[in-house]
Formats: sequence, C-alpha cells, structure tokens
Amino acid sequence: MAKGSAKDIQAFLGEETKFEGKLFFEGTVRIDGKFQGEIHTEDIVIIGESADVNAEISAGEIIISGTVRGNVIAKNSLEILAPGKVYGNILTPRLTIQEGVIFEGTCRMEKLEAPLNAKVSVLNPEAKAQGQDKFSES
Repeated sequence: MAKGSAKDIQAFLGEETKFEGKLFFEGTVRIDGKFQGEIHTEDIVIIGESADVNAEISAGEIIISGTVRGNVIAKNSLEILAPGKVYGNILTPRLTIQEGVIFEGTCRMEKLEAPLNAKVSVLNPEAKAQGQDKFSES
C-alpha cells in the first residue's frame, strides 16, 4: 500500500471526534473530526475531508482534504487536495495544490534543515525584524 494509506494509520480521530490540546506522535495519524491546538510529528498527518482543524501543524508530510486554520510546516511535502481549505502560512520544500482548493496565506518553499521541534522563524522577514514573527515553532 502507498505511504499514508489506511493500513499504515497509527491513530484515527473520526468525524464525531472533538479534541483540544497538543498532539505528538510517530507514524501516521488521520483526523476527520474537529481538532484545536498543536500537532507535532516527524511523520505523516492526514486531514480528512470532513475535518475542521484550528492548529499549528509541523510534520514530515501533510495531506489536507479538509479545513485547516493555522500555520503549517511540512518538512518533506504538503499536498492540498480538493475540497481542502487552508487559511494560514505554509513552509515546505515541496507543495502540491489540486484544482478546487482554497488557500489564503503566504507560502515559502525551502528545505528545512532544523528538526521540527527547533525554533524556526519563517515567512515574514519584516515581522521577524520587528519581533512580531507570527510563524514560529518552539
């Protein structure tokens, strides 16, 4: 099966699930419900079509088909599939946006050298210079 397929999923938050907090994991996690907080992994996050996520996300690979509000850092790749919606800033070296997607924010495509849990200041050099960088990981 392909990487990130249902067979490989380590955890699943279904459509009726509501979760608030910080999520740290290894492997693949699929979210189809409501999530608010932070998501951190070096592995794969799948945001399903019915998902409504309000979170800062940092992961190795991210696949979005639902709605995400928040900044997204994908160390390896980010795919936004229709009918996905992303309202926030993106940092990734490889980005795929399918026709029919909504994306409102800024995007920088560069290789990430630091581990995802390291402090990463991205996307807005002017705000960073003024101490107002809104896109950073602790």
